[in-house]
Amino acid sequence: MSLVDPRQVPPYPPARYTAPEPEASAWLRRAAEPADFDSFGLVQYHYLANQQATGGDYGLYRVDIAPNGGGPGPHFHRAMSEAFFVLSGTLRLYDGTDWTDGHTGDFLYVPPGGIHGFRNEADEPTSILMLFAPGAPREHYFEGLAQLGDLTDEERRDFFIANDNFFIE
Repeated sequence: MSLVDPRQVPPYPPARYTAPEPEASAWLRRAAEPADFDSFGLVQYHYLANQQATGGDYGLYRVDIAPNGGGPGPHFHRAMSEAFFVLSGTLRLYDGTDWTDGHTGDFLYVPPGGIHGFRNEADEPTSILMLFAPGAPREHYFEGLAQLGDLTDEERRDFFIANDNFFIE
């Protein structure tokens, strides 16, 4: 039984759509569409709703990680929150204090400044949804990771800072 009083509605954000009539503007992306970027066969990124598609509201990505495909160590973001939802498999999640296994249906929310990390250490693939809010051009970051070996130490440092990734030593 709900304890919500339907007469007491919490405040909503201000209206952003103010045209007099609604519009047909929804779009569908099918699950069978190929990955938008494949990083050496270890990680496939599906750009479900990026910054451009959402007008900067958020970025939503499906990330498929190969068995023992790794992932980033502890880090934080200054400009955005990040959330993880495990679709399948097991993902090691770091909540700023401890590493723990996330399983299908588990969710981790990280506010701006929150230390976190994730990696696939399992012998099976894992698939996750990653949500960034507000939206950021994470495609540049995902695709740039594959080219880090071509950069100098200073260029790598600048790449991470420009992409709002601050790793914890």
